[in-house]
Amino acid sequence: MEQIEDLKKQLLNDRPVKWDEFPDIDLYMDQLINYMPRQQIVSRPENKLTSAMVNNYIKVKLLERANGKKYSRVHLAELTIICFLKQIMSVKDAALLFSKFSKDEVRSLYEHYIEDLDKSLIAVSQQLPDSMDDDQIARSAMHFAITSYAYKQASLKLIDILQEKEEQKKNSKKTSAKGEVQQ
Repeated sequence: MEQIEDLKKQLLNDRPVKWDEFPDIDLYMDQLINYMPRQQIVSRPENKLTSAMVNNYIKVKLLERANGKKYSRVHLAELTIICFLKQIMSVKDAALLFSKFSKDEVRSLYEHYIEDLDKSLIAVSQQLPDSMDDDQIARSAMHFAITSYAYKQASLKLIDILQEKEEQKKNSKKTSAKGEVQQ
């Protein structure tokens, strides 16, 4: 089936650009919005990045403010990962996850993301047979959905663990501060 072959090719060949392939000039918002669909492997209209979304990411401190009105390759890398993460978790959870990495680590984080994504897309493409009837397509779609669900649950539980640790740190700081005041 030609559509299955096209999907396999897409999974094997389409990738977000590498760090050094980002534009070497900063982009204005409209350029950024037009650039970002190239960073997605399978793009659906409901996953399209909007300027309101970018502004919201800035508001919740998931993304740094633009430099003037221009967005750098750091912004492009972070937005690429954010667009991926928002399909899996809430913006709040993504912000917590991002907070665990320093701004100095963005290039390393992005390169790690590209490497993991590449391995995962290759593995998925290898699980697709060359041709399928409707029943096999439905079973494969169900298999991938179940597998995605399992990975999502593990990811969300790990986020919960990080959140609990953050809250424990805050509570211990509050307790320490109260103890210092009472002494």
